[in-house]
Amino acid sequence: MSPFSKKPHSLLRRPLGALFQLVYPESCVYCGTGLSINESILCSRCEFHLPLTGFHMQADNPVEMLFWGRTELVSATSLLYFQKGEMVQQLIHKLKYHQRSYIGVYLGYLLGQQLKESPRFNRIRKIIPVPLHPKKIKLRGYNQSAMIALGVARAMEVDTDFSSLFRKDHSQTQTKKSRYERWENVSKIFELAPSYNTLENCHILLVDDVITTGATIEACVNKLNDIHEIRVSVASLACPAL
Repeated sequence: MSPFSKKPHSLLRRPLGALFQLVYPESCVYCGTGLSINESILCSRCEFHLPLTGFHMQADNPVEMLFWGRTELVSATSLLYFQKGEMVQQLIHKLKYHQRSYIGVYLGYLLGQQLKESPRFNRIRKIIPVPLHPKKIKLRGYNQSAMIALGVARAMEVDTDFSSLFRKDHSQTQTKKSRYERWENVSKIFELAPSYNTLENCHILLVDDVITTGATIEACVNKLNDIHEIRVSVASLACPAL
């Protein structure tokens, strides 16, 4: 069940209350159909047609294989397949560029429900979003990966950590860069805050919106792996369709 299956009045009294103080959509954010009392964000038809990958139950899935020989991970997955012009791309575009932060929380919750059921992910103790630089947050209004992380954390009933890993440089956009250019663009832009010692001996989940070449995730994981006895898994909302 989605955290949005009830109307927001009850949600406002819960820990994520401030997040839901927004104009709550009365129609499906994808197809525009009016929502029934038991529907929120997406109508039942659109939610049913989300292109789920099922990778959370598959060892050596394509997302994990993307990082083979590049960095050390426990496990990795993506919730959905991403295709240009299709539903997932449009939802993520609205999340990132049209102030629809609730889409990230909603889809993050669906992702967290999957992970909670998987023996490969259900021992996660903290959720960390891929950081944005403060300049980008100011421009966008929020970090879309943080919105996803809130939904995941709520479904899995674990804590978030938004401070231990941060982006120290405001890098150029990754759009239209080659795989090597993407890696070069982000390879040294992440740093650990003094609070990182709370992550020692901990299995954490790094969350992002879309994994394409994996360059940003690789840079984050490499930095996190400097922490004593840390174990890192990765989850994103989407990855390119096979």
